[in-house]
Amino acid sequence: MKIGILGTGDVGKALGTGFIALGHEVKMGSRKAGNPKATEWVGKAGKKASEGSFKDAAKFGEIVVLCTLGNVSEEIVKGVASDLKGKIVWDATNPLDFSTGAPRLSIVGHDSLGEHVQKAAPGAQVVKVFNTVGNALMFKPKLAGGPPTMFIAGNDDAAKKKTEALLKDFGWETADIGGIEGSRYLEAMCMTWVAYGFKHGVWTHAYKLLK
Repeated sequence: MKIGILGTGDVGKALGTGFIALGHEVKMGSRKAGNPKATEWVGKAGKKASEGSFKDAAKFGEIVVLCTLGNVSEEIVKGVASDLKGKIVWDATNPLDFSTGAPRLSIVGHDSLGEHVQKAAPGAQVVKVFNTVGNALMFKPKLAGGPPTMFIAGNDDAAKKKTEALLKDFGWETADIGGIEGSRYLEAMCMTWVAYGFKHGVWTHAYKLLK
């Protein structure tokens, strides 16, 4: 499968490397082709990795993964929306605001960044995923309590079923909480994850849904 990654940060690198380990082809996109972070990653990731602009990656991917900073995610998605039509878009972002020092959510209440992303690309099937864990545990997490649970939200059931299958390949269980408006709760879950990390000085924790 061809995967487009929008963003050159640690999340994009972790997910891109995971997809390549599973045998997929990955193109990492940034504002301009030739981004040093992207080219460095390609050099390490091997033959199945390539890089280009955001538009290049959006065109390339059968699935496109949004891994940009929250405050620019909507703008970037709008710029490539025509290339996302009919595609699954994984939204791994959170609307984090660092202006006061400690992070907080810039979108709260009856709204979410996930919903903004879906509105910015109305022809895409957006699935909120991978926003509630750190990049170190995104691929094949090894935890004493067994595979952790990835909570997802999105409007398209087929897109979520495909996401669930890929999450299994990545070493995760899945908990589907419903439509894209569920991003309101998943983005808040990110802040709970962050608060625990700051309190205890650890960043290798994940959620587990017990039944």
